[in-house]
Amino acid sequence: MSSQGQVLYTRQQIEQRIGELAAKINDDYAGRQLVVVCVLKGAVIFFSELVRQLNLEMLWDFLEVSSYRSGTESSGKVILVKDLELDIKGKDVLIVEDIVDTGLTMDYTKKLLALRQPLSIRIAALLDKPVRRKVDLPVDYAGFTVPDKFIVGYGLDHNQQFRSLPNLMELKS
Repeated sequence: MSSQGQVLYTRQQIEQRIGELAAKINDDYAGRQLVVVCVLKGAVIFFSELVRQLNLEMLWDFLEVSSYRSGTESSGKVILVKDLELDIKGKDVLIVEDIVDTGLTMDYTKKLLALRQPLSIRIAALLDKPVRRKVDLPVDYAGFTVPDKFIVGYGLDHNQQFRSLPNLMELKS
C-alpha cells in the first residue's frame, strides 16, 4: 500500500464536523471540569482542533496504546506504550481517539481508565468504523461513520506516513 486514493472528507468538512462535536460536548459538560485524554499518535490533530473549540474548564493528558505494529490490520493484542500522568479518580474523562475500528484498543483503554475510578468516561472519535467491531463499544461522539476502508490523513497513518495530509483519504494498494 503506497498511494492515496479518493478523498473521503475534506479539511473543511472535518473542521465543520469537529465544531458540531465540540458544541455537543460543551452542552453535555457545561459547568463541569473535564479531563481530555488524547490517544497518541493518531488523534493529535483531531484533539488539537477539538480542544480549541471546547469552552470548558479542562485538563489535558496523553496516553499511547497500540494494536498496530505495521501494516493495515490490527494485531489484536493491545499494549500500553505511555500512561497518563494525571489522577482521574472522581473526574469526568473524555478519551479522544482518531478511529474506533475493531474496538479492541478502545475497549482496553476504557477498561484501564475505569479501574482508576473516574466519575465518567466517554469516547470521542474522529472516525467510527462499526462494520469491523469485535467488541460492543459505543462511540459517544463520532465525527464520521466510515466504511471498511483503510483511511489516512488528518493524523491517521500507514507505517507512520500520510499523517499530515489535510484531508481524510482512502489508502489504495
